[in-house]
Amino acid sequence: MEWRKSYLDLILVPLGFMITIAYHVWLWHKVRTQPLTTIIGTNATGRRLWVSAMMKDNDKKNILAVQSLRNAIMGSTLMATTSILLCSGLAAVISSTYSVKKPLNDTIYGAHGEFMVALKYVTLLLIFLFAFLCYSLSIRFINQVNFLINTPQDCMSVVTPEYVSDLLEKGFTLNTIGNRLFYAALPLLLWIFGPVLVFLCSVTMVPILYNLDVIFGRGKNGAIKGQMGENSVEDFAPV
Repeated sequence: MEWRKSYLDLILVPLGFMITIAYHVWLWHKVRTQPLTTIIGTNATGRRLWVSAMMKDNDKKNILAVQSLRNAIMGSTLMATTSILLCSGLAAVISSTYSVKKPLNDTIYGAHGEFMVALKYVTLLLIFLFAFLCYSLSIRFINQVNFLINTPQDCMSVVTPEYVSDLLEKGFTLNTIGNRLFYAALPLLLWIFGPVLVFLCSVTMVPILYNLDVIFGRGKNGAIKGQMGENSVEDFAPV
């Protein structure tokens, strides 16, 4: 009897997550092999060029650099605050005895047991906690860049544009991971209403993310290499 109640959860929920994970594995491979055909790789290339330009002409562009980094920190701070607020709300729901922890009605497909309901909320809580951790680490790295990008450059300087670019890329990579965890939380929120919505939401999100992540009408890396002079595409690939 218990299997009849939860077989949809055991099949559709893992299948939906496997589809999302498979897409992000493909995206990671695409970013590593053909970075300029993706938004992530192109933005990473632009940030490395931006850091080099800011540090090369620091006397004129130091205020611009600090303001741009401050805006990035504010965005990560907002998302980190949202994550921890959602964690607090979920923790209150889990520890409460209110009927909000129960399904809306008995017509929802999937398991309705206390263990399954608790599993849904605990999984959501963990997702938002990991998102908060990623955003916090992102703020840490971007704060370091905020100081180091104004370091005077000379032949003996240990703070090079390459080092600052690596720190900035780590910060934005963690920010991207936090955003993707937020996206993964949407199907989990729908899991409260049944596993069918989880699968449908996961299948729908993949083409949406694909259109947001991939640059159409652009060839492989060689089509853009000629515009970069002596630097190869691999020199600007994301960390």
